[in-house]
Amino acid sequence: MAISDILEEPRLLRLRRLFSGLRGDLTGGLTAAVVALPLALAFAVASGVEPKAGLYTAIVAGIVAAIFGGSSVQITGPTGAMAVVLVGIVAKYGIEKVWIAGVMAGIIQIALGVAKLGQLVKFIPYPVTAGFTNGIAVIIFCGQLNNFFGLQLPRSEHFLPGLWQSVSHVEALNWAAVGLAMVVIATTVLWPKINSTIPGSLMGLVLATAIASYFHLDVPTIGNIPQSLPMPQGIPHWNDFSLIRELINPALALAALGSIESLLSAVVADGMTVSEKHNSDRELIGQGLANIIVPFFGGIPATGAIARTVVNVRSGGKTRLSGVIHGVALAIIVLTLAPLAAQIPLAALAGILMVVSGRMIEWKGIGLLMRATYSDFAVMILTWLVTILFDLVLAVEVGLIAAGALFIKRMSDLSLVKIPETEVFPPGTPLELGKEIAVYRVDGPVFFGAAERFATFLRDEPEVKYLILRLRFVPNMDTTGLVALEDIYHDMERHNCRLILTGLQPEVKQLLERSGLLKTIGLSNCFETTTDAICSISPEIEGCSLPIAADLKTKELMELND
Repeated sequence: MAISDILEEPRLLRLRRLFSGLRGDLTGGLTAAVVALPLALAFAVASGVEPKAGLYTAIVAGIVAAIFGGSSVQITGPTGAMAVVLVGIVAKYGIEKVWIAGVMAGIIQIALGVAKLGQLVKFIPYPVTAGFTNGIAVIIFCGQLNNFFGLQLPRSEHFLPGLWQSVSHVEALNWAAVGLAMVVIATTVLWPKINSTIPGSLMGLVLATAIASYFHLDVPTIGNIPQSLPMPQGIPHWNDFSLIRELINPALALAALGSIESLLSAVVADGMTVSEKHNSDRELIGQGLANIIVPFFGGIPATGAIARTVVNVRSGGKTRLSGVIHGVALAIIVLTLAPLAAQIPLAALAGILMVVSGRMIEWKGIGLLMRATYSDFAVMILTWLVTILFDLVLAVEVGLIAAGALFIKRMSDLSLVKIPETEVFPPGTPLELGKEIAVYRVDGPVFFGAAERFATFLRDEPEVKYLILRLRFVPNMDTTGLVALEDIYHDMERHNCRLILTGLQPEVKQLLERSGLLKTIGLSNCFETTTDAICSISPEIEGCSLPIAADLKTKELMELND
């Protein structure tokens, strides 16, 4: 083999890997584009900008982030969370200043990625993420009352004045708009029971537009969308440093939200695929590049979109090519169907966003927090209220402070817990394990700072069929640790691996019972000692025995407490 052939082989392997799942990427990308079309229009309107800005954002940001981001299957575009922040910035500063703030946010995201701070999102406790997600859902829902009622009122910079404005003018509502919005809501919810291939939101949008056009209903529409691709443009006042100082706070808010949502979306995608996991730092750099480039094409700041990413993965998307196909497909749609978009009623987009906001609410998480610990539930409620009454960035800050104070309180309580010497795990316990059994000893509380490292460490065992977690020295667990344990169970289930728990402490066992996770895992998979657990499964495993003088092959996880 020639030297040149050897040098070219890695490149050929990369190309082969890129196009190996072409069919799945094509299906995933096209399906994600169909789902993204109505959402891009709706989130642009919710942000207070022209609908075309949402389409241009989905096209440009979707392609750039797919190429340079750290997740192979992430779909990027306008999102509801970003719309909540943008609507206030647009109302206060105007679209041109939003473009400048978007570029600044992109630069901040790249700096975070270069500084390798992408892992910090894993230290955000679950009650905090659930709190601001629920708050965003409420703001999106209430923010669409204006379009739902068919009112054409000026946008308010803040949530509560805007809500009062819409409610106080309810006597002037447009019943045709209300009817169209209800048609979209019903279609979006019920259509998946009829057909799971075509998104219900798209069918609702088409149906509402057809009804409005056929009966010539007098309802506000989104207006004309240019039948052309986004072209590069200049950003005015970019050299005005006083303006940059003025926009630093909005830019920080956009960068923080864009980073958190994109990384959380990438984590969700990791849990759905057995392919390579995402690179958090590279994902921040890719999202930053997208937000720097998008404003020069008339778009708005974007983030990784959880719903569209999930659709992409479930439809077969496996590589970055799926994200590129998503952007190209949207560009083709703009070139061919843009004139039809002028007739889309704003009430139809309001109906779509109301369904989206309802699905954003962490209903399962709320129930879990209520059943688990009241303190974590209080942190979630506090974060939720601050998100609604003030802003998202302050909500995250307050939530983190509350969670930190709660953690300190728990640690002070734990210092009173004394573990008897007879409970200490002896280093020479007579066991010999085969490759299909992995035993992990966890020391200390499983809390939000260790949950992600705990889960990631356990997933790196491809040959394991029986995973035993020895929790003798875990005296306490918070909700984020509980969610992490549930994720481990489902991940093991996908890999046909049986999860077994041993040595559950009373507080941890009560928490698992209240949350329902103990029932999910099964009492048959819970043992008092690790020896009992291995004895129950050793007859099924070839090469697993219990000789008298063998060493226990236990992987210590002491670094979780470093």
